[in-house]
Formats: sequence, structure tokens, C-alpha cells
Amino acid sequence: MEFIKDLWNNKKIAWKLGKSDFKNRFASTSLGSIWGFLQPFVFMLMYVIVFQFIFGMEGENGSPYVVWFLPGMAIWQTINDSIMSSSMSIRSYSYLVKKVVFPVNIIPIITIIGSSFVAIFLIAVVTIICMIYGYMPNIFTIIYVLIALYAFIIAFTRFTSALTTLVPDFSNLLGILMQLFFWATPVVWNLSRLAGHQKILSVIQCMPFAYLVTAFREAFMGGNIITANHGIFTIIFWIITILMFIWGNHIFNKNKKDFADVL
Repeated sequence: MEFIKDLWNNKKIAWKLGKSDFKNRFASTSLGSIWGFLQPFVFMLMYVIVFQFIFGMEGENGSPYVVWFLPGMAIWQTINDSIMSSSMSIRSYSYLVKKVVFPVNIIPIITIIGSSFVAIFLIAVVTIICMIYGYMPNIFTIIYVLIALYAFIIAFTRFTSALTTLVPDFSNLLGILMQLFFWATPVVWNLSRLAGHQKILSVIQCMPFAYLVTAFREAFMGGNIITANHGIFTIIFWIITILMFIWGNHIFNKNKKDFADVL
């Protein structure tokens, strides 16, 4: 496949530009890249302070809210940041599209790599905090979730990056959709609240966002969404991801010849 071939042949360039992408986001500030780590961490910390220490909320099965909340929020932050930045990547790197011979296929990957530095930081912090509270991570589950996470992000942004390039207004719509997905995903609320609504619960569990958030949370809390019901949610997740990649890749390849004209 052309995309995989381009990515493999240009992996060093993608990695180098990905590191530069992260640094350039905060190049005009005094603290530089520190803001990239500080902003999402403080955002997550405020949720913990409000819900655990002010409202006195607990996590699943009486666990500390911080242990229940942080893993899910770390994955959501990674999803949201990667999708939003990657969807705008072709326009952000328009000079690569218009002025030089460059494999356009890998441009969305550049911003995904840039977002991954914050993701690694958040996941490391979450792991340390959960271990302090006595919740040891399942390393194999974490590795699986990270593979599934980036497979989904790449599949999702093959379509959104192409559409945002052709229709700039789509980026605003995507921002609204991601907010709706956030509240439809069990990041700050528990799936057990839907116990009396089995059909709605099943629909939510089949959503890729909910699958990834729940699976990563269960790497610390215990649980079985990956293998539940003979792995039905895992099968559904990978079917959606593969179909999304095939469709998005078709849209991307079909329209990339027009990118330079609209930029």
C-alpha cells in the first residue's frame, strides 16, 4: 500500500519533522515545550481536585477518583490533540505540498508524532500516580491499547485531514463533534450509570473512543472489555478501524492531487 510504503521510506524524515512540530508549537514562549506538558496536566489535575476533593466522588468499586479518572482522560487528551492537529496538518504544512516534492501521505503522521510527546508524558504520570495508590498496571494491556490507539487515530485522520484541506470549515465542525464525542465517551462518567439501559450501553461500548478509554482504564482497574463476550467489542473496534482506514485512504489518495490547488 502506498501509504505504508511512503511512511516506511520516509520514517526518519517524519520523526525529525515530528519533533520539530512539537517544539514549534511553543517556539514563541519563554518556557517553550514545557507548556505542552504543563497545560494538559493542570487541566487533568483540576478535574481531580473538583470531583474528588470538592464533590467527594469515587471511582468504580470504591476506588479513588484520581485512579479511575486519569487513565481515561490521558487517552482522551491524546485522541483529541492528535485528531485535531493531524486534521489541520496539510494546511499547516502547505509549503511542503506546494513548493517541494514531498510525500504528502506522511504529513498527517508528522503532527501525530508531535502530539505523542505529550501523550507519553501523560501516560507516564498516570502510571506513576496509579502505582502510588497501589494500582499496578497490566503492561500487556497498555501496549495493546497504545497500538490500537494509534491505529485508530491514523485511520480516522486519513479522512479528516483530506476533508479539512478541501473544506476548511470542516475543522470547526470537527471541533464541535469532538466535544460531543467527549461527553458521549465515559471519561468523566461511569458506564455503570447505563446499567438499566442495555441497548444504549452496548452502543456506547461499541464506539472506538469508549473502547480505547475503557480499555486503558481497565489496564489499572481490572476489567475485561477487550475479552468481554468473546471479544465482541474488540472485533467491532478493529472492523470499524480497518474500514475507516480503507475508506479514508481512498478519499485521501483520490483528492491529494488537488491539495496544492486549494492551499
